[in-house]
Order: sequence, then structure tokens, then C-alpha cells
Amino acid sequence: MNISFENVDKVSALLTVNIEKADYEDKVKKALKDFSHKASLPGFRPGKVPASLIQKRFGTEVKAEEINKLLGEEVNKYIRENKINMLAEPLPNEEKTPAMNFETQDDFTFAFDIALAPEFDAKLSKKDKLTYYDIKVDDALVDQQVQSFCQRGGQHVKVESYDAGDLVKGTLSQLDDKGNTLEGGITVEDAVMLPEYMKDDKEKAKFKGTKVGDVITINPAKAYADSATELSSLLRITKEEAEGMKADFSFQISEISRFEPAKPTQELFDKMLGEGVVKSEEEFRQFIANDIKRNFASEEEYQFTQDLRSYLLDRIGKVEFPEALLKRFMKLRNQDKEESYVDDNFEKSLPELLWHLAKEQICDQLEIKVEHEDVLETAKTYTRIQFAQYGMMNLPEESVTKYAAEMLKNEEQAQGLVERTVENKLVAKAKEVVTLKKKEVTLEEFRKLTEKK
Repeated sequence: MNISFENVDKVSALLTVNIEKADYEDKVKKALKDFSHKASLPGFRPGKVPASLIQKRFGTEVKAEEINKLLGEEVNKYIRENKINMLAEPLPNEEKTPAMNFETQDDFTFAFDIALAPEFDAKLSKKDKLTYYDIKVDDALVDQQVQSFCQRGGQHVKVESYDAGDLVKGTLSQLDDKGNTLEGGITVEDAVMLPEYMKDDKEKAKFKGTKVGDVITINPAKAYADSATELSSLLRITKEEAEGMKADFSFQISEISRFEPAKPTQELFDKMLGEGVVKSEEEFRQFIANDIKRNFASEEEYQFTQDLRSYLLDRIGKVEFPEALLKRFMKLRNQDKEESYVDDNFEKSLPELLWHLAKEQICDQLEIKVEHEDVLETAKTYTRIQFAQYGMMNLPEESVTKYAAEMLKNEEQAQGLVERTVENKLVAKAKEVVTLKKKEVTLEEFRKLTEKK
């Protein structure tokens, strides 16, 4: 067997493999022999089919299979041993691969187009200067979060008189043109309304200063701007009936309730964070500040990753890619897509490819390796963030691990978590290698800065 490698230009090459009969003959004989032990043909007992018949019936097929298997193994071995920095997979070159007949030929030639990675230097050193934005956790942010906890821990309490934002309950009765209760008209007991959300200010104002037991006259159609959906829900009628409803209604208030946020007491701390996690308002605020800072840390790291990416791609500058070969490969991998897919997406894919190659180079430089446990930890971090969004701050560790393991069963999610883990490790190492300038910013400043970028 002979394998030759020829550079066509800086970013593409031709790999040619010549396979002779001696390279595959023994493998074919062994494969046919193994096949004959289990072959079953009409008129013969299993394993008793004559070798000549096996050769005649299956020889060409087995020969082609063994040659292709050998070809794949030797091509991969050559690329690995010669450390060829290749993009995508070897693509068959039909022009330079002679026509072949596995039945009559003994020697074969296969040619492959190889897309080579461009040469560039992405290695990091103290010469590289980057800014790391540190988001300040101030009292205003902590106050907002304390209020959020108090809102979540609050409850509705009954009051005697109405104030803006209160919820009212009572009996709605349809009136006639003279303002009297309409016989056979609509009556709704335990009707519930939030006057603050009424569209008409005059109707909303009728509730001002009212008390439990008061009776007022309202026009639901005006109050809700003739919304058939809201009218049908309030009056418990169909949307078709609600379309023509313009009547006034009396409303006798039977109950007024007001939402009162919880106070920052031990009861709230235990309810929101778990029993005994914090034992004072000061500890509660510190817990919140630490949690905000942890959440900010992921944003800070993400922004630094984006800044590092932009910095390196600018530093590397324009590189030459084997575009024709990469387009062929993209088209091959997306045969289910429309013809325009490659044209629409190719240019956008190049910065991503260059960043991927740069990350690989830096990982080699800084000896970064990712193990399964590292990926699991990343998945656990995302799990905690997701549950924290719903106020579940202290999920048991075994539950976090369980949910994280489930995430890793999804191939697409797992691949994303692997890439995120690589970037996390890369960023952590990069911060030690480059010249880092930390800059403290407020959350508002950080938001403006990231929007601009």
C-alpha cells in the first residue's frame, strides 16, 4: 500500500491511496471463511455451503467491503500519525479516482480532497490586555430583591374600604333603562373585579372611597372598552351575547381584599430560603447580595468570553479558508436543506469556525482538558439558575444532580454544555495568562455596555 500527500495550496491537499491485492487478500479470505460458517443457502445445511459457491455469490461484495474498511482505517491512521490539521472530513475526489470494478480489478487508487486548517497564532500572553467588568451589587439591587421576596411571600387580607389596587367581590345585577333591576336580567354572584385594570377612568373612579356593603352603578361595557372576552368572563355569558351588552349594572360590594407584602421576618426567611438558613435581616440581605453576585458572575464571565473572542478574532485578522471544500462539506451535511442553505449560511459560519480553531489552539497551549465531572458541574450550575428563577433557592444537591444528569442525556444539550465547559475552563486560565484590568461598573452601566457591543 502506498499513501501520498500533496499540498494543492496553503489550505487544501490531495491524499492518494494505492491499494494492492496483497494488502487486502488475507482479510477477504478470512471474512469469507467466517461468513461460510454461518451462511445458509437453499439445499445446504448452515455452515456446509461450498467455499466455491460462497466465493461466487458473495466474493465481490465481501472484497469491496474489506477494501473500504481498510481504506478508512489507513486514511485515519495516516492523518493521525502525520498530525494533519484538517477541517471536516476527507472528501472523495472523483476526477482523480479512476473508475473501478471490484469484480475484475486487483489494484485500486483512491483520491481524497483534504481541507486544511489555516495557520495563525492565537496563543495568549501578558502582551494581551483585556478588561474584566465587575458588576457592583449596591443596596438598591438588594432592596429590589428583598421587595421581590416580600411580594412572593405576601397575601390578600380583607379590608373595609377600597383603595387603588384592591380586589372587590360582590353581586352584579343588570339594570333597565330606568335604573331598576331588570326582571330576568343577568345576575352574577361573587363577581370579582380589579377596578385598577379598568380601561375607562370614569368607571374606575366610581370605586373610590367605597366600603363593604355599598352599592354602586357601573357599566361593564365602558369599563372594559367593549372587550367581549372580558365581558363574557365577568358576566358569565357567551362572547356572542357579550358583543351586544351595553347595559348598566348595580354592584353590591360584599368583600374588599388588599394584597399585603410579607415583612422581612424570620417566618419569611424560612419560607423563602429554608428553615434556619439565615437568622436575621442582615444575614438575609447578605444572602441575597451573595446570590445576586453569583448570578452576575455568569454574566461577567460570558461578557469576558465575548470580549476575548472579539479581541482574538481582530488580532488574528483575515485568514484563508478552503472555501470550495468547506461548501462541499456543508452541502453534504445538509442534504435535507434547500439549495440556498449553503449560500445563506457559509459566510456566517467562518467566524464561528475560526473561534473554534482558536479555542483549540489555546486549550493546547494552556493544557486544558475537560472531563465528564466538569460537564456535570456545568449542568448543575445551569440547573440551579433555572430553579432560582422560580424562587427555588435551596434545591437539595441530589435533586440538582438528578436534573443535571437528565440534561446530559439530550445529545444537543450535552454538546452545548461541553462547549460551555471548555469556554469556562479556557476563560479561567486566560484570566491568569493575559494582563487583566478589572473595572467595577453598575448594572445599568454594564447593560448599556453590552447593548453597545
